[in-house]
Amino acid sequence: MTVILKKSDSKETIEKIFERVSKSTQKNLKIFDAHKYCGVIKLKKSPLEIQKQMRDEWE
Repeated sequence: MTVILKKSDSKETIEKIFERVSKSTQKNLKIFDAHKYCGVIKLKKSPLEIQKQMRDEWE
């Protein structure tokens, strides 16, 4: 969203625009729930072993 403010706009006008923008962004805001994915991946190796293996691939 693009909002154009002019130098001639009053403080009240700018505050009204800011309120409109903040209300519209709050409605469109989606919250990411990271707890939903906790424990979903089942690993056969420890994460440290996987990390070391991935780093060794570059050499």
